[in-house]
Amino acid sequence: MAKTTTKPATIGQLRESGYRPLPVKDEMRQNLIRKMRAGDELFPGVVGYEETVIPQVENAILSGQDIVLLGERGQAKTRIARSLVNLLDEETPAVAGCEINDDPFAPICKACQLRIAEEGDETPIHWVPRDRRYGEKLATPDITIADLVGEVDPIKVAEGRYLSDELTIHYGLIPRTNRGIFCINELPDLAERIQVGLLNIMEERDVQIRGYKVRLPLDVFVVASANPEDYTNRGRIITPLKDRLGSEIRTHYPRTIEHEVAIMEAESVPFALEGIETTYPQFMKEIIAEITHQARRSNDVSQKSGVSVRVSITNYENVMSNAVRRAIRQKERAAAPRVSDLSAVIASTAGKIELDTVGEAREEKIVEKLVRQAVSKVFRDYFDVTEFDQLVAGFEKGLAVEASDTQPSMEYVKQLDRVGGLKPAIQKLHGHGSPATVASAVEFILEGLHLNKRLNKEELAGQVRYRR
Repeated sequence: MAKTTTKPATIGQLRESGYRPLPVKDEMRQNLIRKMRAGDELFPGVVGYEETVIPQVENAILSGQDIVLLGERGQAKTRIARSLVNLLDEETPAVAGCEINDDPFAPICKACQLRIAEEGDETPIHWVPRDRRYGEKLATPDITIADLVGEVDPIKVAEGRYLSDELTIHYGLIPRTNRGIFCINELPDLAERIQVGLLNIMEERDVQIRGYKVRLPLDVFVVASANPEDYTNRGRIITPLKDRLGSEIRTHYPRTIEHEVAIMEAESVPFALEGIETTYPQFMKEIIAEITHQARRSNDVSQKSGVSVRVSITNYENVMSNAVRRAIRQKERAAAPRVSDLSAVIASTAGKIELDTVGEAREEKIVEKLVRQAVSKVFRDYFDVTEFDQLVAGFEKGLAVEASDTQPSMEYVKQLDRVGGLKPAIQKLHGHGSPATVASAVEFILEGLHLNKRLNKEELAGQVRYRR
């Protein structure tokens, strides 16, 4: 008969098992070391930080330091904070019914102390899973000390307790994350008086609630996030609080197109359409990523607020949506994004970037400029314009090619025979396989030649014509 094991259910059983709870920072350090030795991935889904941010986070955890992640929007700060939960034990014991996950061997709340004094080793415990040991709050100016620390519960007072009785307290978010990880996003947005209260919890381990001083030696790992401009702005955050956060770690946007593409592929909503096969050419993925990289370098775009990777993700989705929409209307069985589908990025980019100039028309023009720059850059990565001398010669003899985001894919295939010099380039782009991928490659080549001043382009009523 198989032997069954049960987890301890009382303090006495826990003591007999030999279990010894660790402070949360020691627990995280121990689990980090174990994962590093095993070669486990520490931050799943976080791309491009392997040589920059992640080593600094590891150093902070090994040092037992609270951290603040500084970076513009869309730099995975919250994801990193939430991933830290994986460094906690799967479960940890706490006094049953305790609001602040009290350590059975060293309780800090009055209710647990009185209960253990009365029940001793028979005091029941429960096992808290790691995901319940994480707390998070977005800092806003209307946050009160009651939200973070606690407040006197009028119902408990009405039951006959004195205001000065610690048992009247209804604990806030930070005490309820005792023996866990607490994350506060956009830290500088906290009012100064609330920052002082947070400092007291972290440093002095006490706080005043309605004039009653409560000693709370909490065991919490604190991780904060902030925009660098706000964090370094005098008056937005009190100096003693900055001093209390051990490591200040700068995040950044993906530094390579490959990393940007990897994030787009991982985070975008996949298409699963019956009857339509979707293909996303690699060069189109790179164009989408390059649009974002161009925006991050553009003088027309405010760099203070940053250009989030969400721009890349939503652009990636919208361009494919435009291709699928065309396939549905044309009753085609395959869909692949084309250069003409890039008009769809205006809707998914405009609301996510801040311009140094004001005006709706201006915004659209800037996005179109970014698209042209991205297509031209990716085209030059793949080709030298001299590869298309034969093709350009055909256009000089009067050849013209029409394109649009509504044109059936087979129309591009039919034009291949009369447009010399395209087939090797399409092969280089891995465009052969379906009419949809051929159409995508043809448009990319023609637009690239136009942007590099080898072909002219006429635009009329949604159609474009490439000629010499």
